[in-house]
Amino acid sequence: MINATNVKKYYGDLQVLKGVDIAIAKGEIVSIVGASGAGKTTLLQLLGTLDVPSNPMDSSIAINSVNVTQLTPNALAKFRNEHIGFIFQFHQLLPEFTALENVCIPAFIKKTPKSQAETRGKELLDFLGLSHRYHHRPKELSGGEQQRVAVARALINNPAVIFADEPSGNLDSESAENLHQLFFKLREEFGQTFVIVTHNEELANMADRKLTMVDGKINT
Repeated sequence: MINATNVKKYYGDLQVLKGVDIAIAKGEIVSIVGASGAGKTTLLQLLGTLDVPSNPMDSSIAINSVNVTQLTPNALAKFRNEHIGFIFQFHQLLPEFTALENVCIPAFIKKTPKSQAETRGKELLDFLGLSHRYHHRPKELSGGEQQRVAVARALINNPAVIFADEPSGNLDSESAENLHQLFFKLREEFGQTFVIVTHNEELANMADRKLTMVDGKINT
């Protein structure tokens, strides 16, 4: 599913990633933990194609056997839209749109017909217990509801993998617990692969594997 080799990242003279190798199987839920500044979010951004390695000639990041580091910008944007979903600590919902409209945005970018996108969006919101919230804007939703809308948005294009960066970091304990259980329910229902950066030890320990980053490398 995901195979990355010798991934390095520099910001000026600061080396944040120091030759990371990682392999993640289809349907696996992997947590990445470590101290602040260890490189967790940087690695997630590179695996999720939101950033590129500093050593493109002697590194590779393959998702579903596609080396994403070799794609053109347009091809990479298309691949990201169709194969990757993102969940962030702050839900990043657009305030002027309803829950359903927010969920459907990636599908509209993919040129999915509106009726088809909305049908899929409603199915996901129903699955997530939000059938009564289709037409509510983010400010009318609780924090937990907003994050579930963000989860539905991440799922709308049936991505192969979902990258989550501190997904429960902005939630109260009950909402966080519900979100954690939801990831495993989604894996069971849809077969998604999850890569989760988290400081939440409970979520990290629930994963199939917990990887610890120390000083820019995965501690083996």
